[in-house]
Amino acid sequence: MMRLLMAVLACTVTVHGQDVFIHRAAVVHTALGAPLQDTSILVRGGKIVAMGSDLTAPDGVRVIDAAGLHVSPGTIDAHSHIAASGGVNESSHSITCEVRIEDILDPESTAIYRALAGGCTAAHVMHGSANVIGGQNCTIKLKWKRPAEEMVVADAPRTVKFALGENPKRSNSRGGRRGPRRFPTSRMGVEALLHQAFESAKEYRAAWAAFREKEKAGVNAVPPRKDLRKEALVDILEGRLKVHSHCYRADEILMLLELADRFGFKISTLHHVLEGYKVAEEIAAHGAGGATFTDWWGYKVEAYDAVPHNAAIMHRHGVLMSIKSDSGDHIRRLNTEAAKAVKYGGLSPLEALQLVTLNPARQLGIDHRTGSLKVGHDADIAIWSGDPLSTLTRCEMTLVDGEVFFDRARDLEKRTGHQLALEGGR
Repeated sequence: MMRLLMAVLACTVTVHGQDVFIHRAAVVHTALGAPLQDTSILVRGGKIVAMGSDLTAPDGVRVIDAAGLHVSPGTIDAHSHIAASGGVNESSHSITCEVRIEDILDPESTAIYRALAGGCTAAHVMHGSANVIGGQNCTIKLKWKRPAEEMVVADAPRTVKFALGENPKRSNSRGGRRGPRRFPTSRMGVEALLHQAFESAKEYRAAWAAFREKEKAGVNAVPPRKDLRKEALVDILEGRLKVHSHCYRADEILMLLELADRFGFKISTLHHVLEGYKVAEEIAAHGAGGATFTDWWGYKVEAYDAVPHNAAIMHRHGVLMSIKSDSGDHIRRLNTEAAKAVKYGGLSPLEALQLVTLNPARQLGIDHRTGSLKVGHDADIAIWSGDPLSTLTRCEMTLVDGEVFFDRARDLEKRTGHQLALEGGR
């Protein structure tokens, strides 16, 4: 009995191996073009170094037999709230862009493991939508139980959360009708607050510019008081902090795009964007992307006009689109959520797969390293029992930077071993 228990415990030891040979997958979906047949993938140091049908496994490299299986890039969630400890809303003020999700990452969150079990390898962990201008988000690799620093994608562009509509004006919260009132409480107040914030940021930037000019001239000047909130707002104005905005209604989407144009910055991605299909041309002209649900609607008044064809319509108007979860549950099924766009809108299987791989990687500025399978990219890989767009398919294995973080067969063995150990101890 003791030997069995020790064997089970030994299985839980993590091996940091990033040299892997995925042998002869039936189909490799690169997310860049037509699927490759009967293809192997060699990973060295967490990077894809070779792909082809004539490769052989080098000595000393772990071999994963993928015969009869499908391989794709790991899915990427452009809008998630998993792995954040202690809440995702600093809702005490309408503007809190000085706070950072990176500071509260929880690498031991079970939600990370569940996402890995669904083939997800990266996520954009966002501040909540209680504020007009919320906190700074964090793009992570799903390296469960590793130090938080290892999860953060260091070269991902910085992003910040905006929110429009019912959430920031507090019409759905206890802080609205049943609690203390906080400006803004209306849609016009949301717009006014944005104007106020960026006019203030321009003044702050000008004050610092004037101080630096005096320094250059040798004048013994007193610097302006440093303000972390306004520092972040200036970073938005100057493009160093990318805006990802929660939104629903077409009129508010147009308001935000016009305001951004007026102040000289860009909206990177519109999230939820359920009425985006109504103003897709304007969104494309601004250069913003869209991260939407496939078929969630009607859960509040501003979500009543949603249609499941939204992603396809916006995509065909030239908007960079992704399907996201906003859910610790849906993140496990991003592949089948994307597949719905084949039915609702007639996207090709490649276009559908890109909605949860290449496109969110582009939205997050990490497509130079992940989101597709090609030589030189990070080995963020999902191995499936069948076509990843099929509802009958399950994820068999997930690799992040070439390391296996989820292995269904291994986990089933461990579960059986633990059960036997427990039964033997009764």
